[in-house]
Parts: sequence; C-alpha cells; structure tokens
Amino acid sequence: MEDKRYLKWYNKVGYGSGDLAANCIYALLTSFVLIYLTDTVGLNAGIVGTLIMFSKFADGITDVFFGNLIDKTRTKLGKARPWMLWAELGNCVMLVAIFAIPQSWGDTAKYAYFFITYTLLNAVFYTANNIAYASLTSLITKNGNERVQMGSIRFMFSLATNLTVASITVGLVTKFGGGAAGWRTVAIIYALISLVVNTISVFSVKELSEEELAEETGRGGKESAPQEKISFAESFKLLIANKYFLMIAAFYILMYIQTGITGIGIYYMTYVIGNPAMLGTFSMAQMLPMVIGLAFTPMLVKKFKGMYKVNLYGYMMAALFRVGFIIGGYLGIIPMMLICSALSGLCTSPVTGDINALISAASEYTVRTKGKHIEGAMFSCSSLGIKVGGGLGSAISGMLLAASGYVPNAAEQSAKTINMLNFMYLWFPMISILLITLIMYFLKVEKANADWDAQHGQKA
Repeated sequence: MEDKRYLKWYNKVGYGSGDLAANCIYALLTSFVLIYLTDTVGLNAGIVGTLIMFSKFADGITDVFFGNLIDKTRTKLGKARPWMLWAELGNCVMLVAIFAIPQSWGDTAKYAYFFITYTLLNAVFYTANNIAYASLTSLITKNGNERVQMGSIRFMFSLATNLTVASITVGLVTKFGGGAAGWRTVAIIYALISLVVNTISVFSVKELSEEELAEETGRGGKESAPQEKISFAESFKLLIANKYFLMIAAFYILMYIQTGITGIGIYYMTYVIGNPAMLGTFSMAQMLPMVIGLAFTPMLVKKFKGMYKVNLYGYMMAALFRVGFIIGGYLGIIPMMLICSALSGLCTSPVTGDINALISAASEYTVRTKGKHIEGAMFSCSSLGIKVGGGLGSAISGMLLAASGYVPNAAEQSAKTINMLNFMYLWFPMISILLITLIMYFLKVEKANADWDAQHGQKA
C-alpha cells in the first residue's frame, strides 16, 4: 500500500501553493498588524494585545468545531476542498478590513472594529480554510512518503512567502504613499494574490473516495463505516484521548507563540539595531536555509527510516545555535546572529516539512485504537496552533511592549523597552526550542502504530 503513488508532481506543487495563499494573509497579519495599529492607527499596544488574547478564546472552540464539520461534509468536491475554497473569500475581505480601520473614528470604535474583524478572520474564515487545507494531506494520498513530500513543498511555499512579505512590505507601504492608505493598498494586493492562488490549489488535487479512504487502516480491527458521522462531542473526546494529537497541538502552539513574539522583529530592527530594513535580511537568514532543508527532508526521513530521529536531533542542534544567536545579539555582532539563525533554521526545517505526515500518523493511531476516522478534527491542531499560538504571541508582545513603556514613533526608546525587546527577540526563541525538543522526545507516534500492527498481526 505504501508503495502506491497517488499524486503527480504538479498535484504536489499545486497543493503546496496553498501555503502561499495562506501566508499572504498570515504573514502580513503576524509581522505587521501590531506596528500598524500602534504607529499608524494610534492604538495602545497593551489594549490591542488584550483584545487579541480574548479573540483567541473563540479560536480554541471553532478549530475543533470546523474540523468536525469537515468530517461530516459530503460533496462532489469532497470533504475538505469546499471549505478551503469558500472560506478564502472571507479571509480576503477581513484582511483588507483590518488594514482599513477608519481614521475618523474614535478609539473605542477602532478597538471594537479591530476586535470584530480580527476575530472573524481568525476564528471563522482562516480556521475553516486552514483545517480543510491541512486535512487534505490525509484525503488525497495514502502514501507516507508522498505526505512528507507534500509537507516539504507546502512549507517551502510558506517560508518563501513569509520571507517575501517580511522583506518587501515596508517598502511597498512607502511606495503606495505610506500611512493608512499605504497599508490598505498592500492588504488589497496580498488578498487578491491569496484568492487566486488558493483557488488554483483547490482544483490542483482530488480527494480519494470514501471507500478508498476506508481501506487505509482497515487492518483487521475497528474500522468505521465510510459514511459514519461523528458528533462534535465524540470528536472532541477522541482528540483528547490521543496523546499524540495533544503533543502535536502543543508543538504548534509553542512554534507560533514564538512566531508571534518574534513578530516584534520590526521593533527590534528599528530600535535595537537601528535599521528597520534589516528585517528582510534576518528573515532571509532564517527562512532561506529552512527552504533548503525542506528539499532534503523526504530523503532524510527515508534514510533514518522515519521522522522521529530527524526531528529530535534537529531541534537539539538548533538549541545550540540559538545560544550563539543570543551571544551575538548582546555583543552586537550581526554576522554571528545571522549565521546562527541560519543554522538553527536549517536544523528545525525537517519538522515543518513532515509535521502533516505526523498528524496523519496520529490520525491513523485513532483509527487503529478507536476505529474512527476524524481526519478533519485531527488536523484542527494545525489551525489551532497557528491562530492560538500566533495570536497569543502577538497578544503577549503587545502587553510586554506596553508594560515596558514603549512610545510609538519615538526617536529612542527607554532602556526598559530595549531590554524587553532583547528578551522577546533573543531569549524567547531559545525557550521555545527547548520546550519543543522535549515534545519531540516523546512524540513516538510512528513506533506506536508499528507496535499496534505487530501486536495485532498486521503487516507494516
């Protein structure tokens, strides 16, 4: 079964391009929404952070909700693709709305407007789109190596898009007149690109039939009927009962809390390094090696006969390079920071490439042990992590900036603010990597599936 191929090269590339669409929206939101709100709209970073935090409470509920809805969906397009297609329209409208806050309104109205549009984007439209997109990994192929390849390709698109957005956005805003008008125009451009590419991604693949999917883990045990519909409550119980789902969700949340907090990079470059244009250089130093590493991830997984060692050893090495990054930051040695960031990114890249394959393996563990297919709900961990983690990271950033006494558009910031920026940009990634390394040590889902097969007399 594992040797059968389901996808052509253009299917894999088409699928992966969906992350270009997603990150046109996510990268702009994560890296620039806070500085847009504080320095252009004139809102308080602490209040914005608090609003983002409360918005995340809704996200935590809707992730599993939409995952369950996807599992129940039956259309000619399949289970996931309809949600990925139509939810994108809401993504694009809400992105433009967030970066088009009416300047003439009072602060209270601006805060309310931001909270509503931000929550709709994250808790509703992005949730539905992203869970559907991620769950396609399990729905369009049953080949484990193809799943790793898909993950590598999609995250190559993701990293390349994040790098591009980080590098060109400030310049584009300036080119289009700066201020509120500049941000609005850039948001419209990114939204249109996202809409076109997402549509291409949806129609570049085809979901397997219910009958073929039901054969995936029909290995002599508990197998649910193809058309069985599982309630929201049962889906939630099955997720909580799967320790590997909980580990992967924790990984996603930590990774995107780190992404959200290091989203203050534009502040760090402006007030610590003294050159906001360096944001693109630092983003390139971290992301370009990750793109290169992703290209080799399928080969490494095959060589080490699984994802476990590749992921664990990669994060252990990344922690060492992060020490060098911190030292370089305090000594003001930018080349040292860039080199250590690049090496750290290279070491963590395999996980970003094979994480969807890990989620598929966790989903298969539920099928083996419980006899239930909940691919949509299982892949909610990616959306939950991206939005809850990224949102919490942005929220924490806003709160910490406000607590440090940050003054928007000031020529210089206080020593307290500089120390806070150092903590968020230098130290927090290190803390996150150490915690993720611990998770990777216990994330032995491949072995758990193999052990189950051996115990039940099934062939691997």
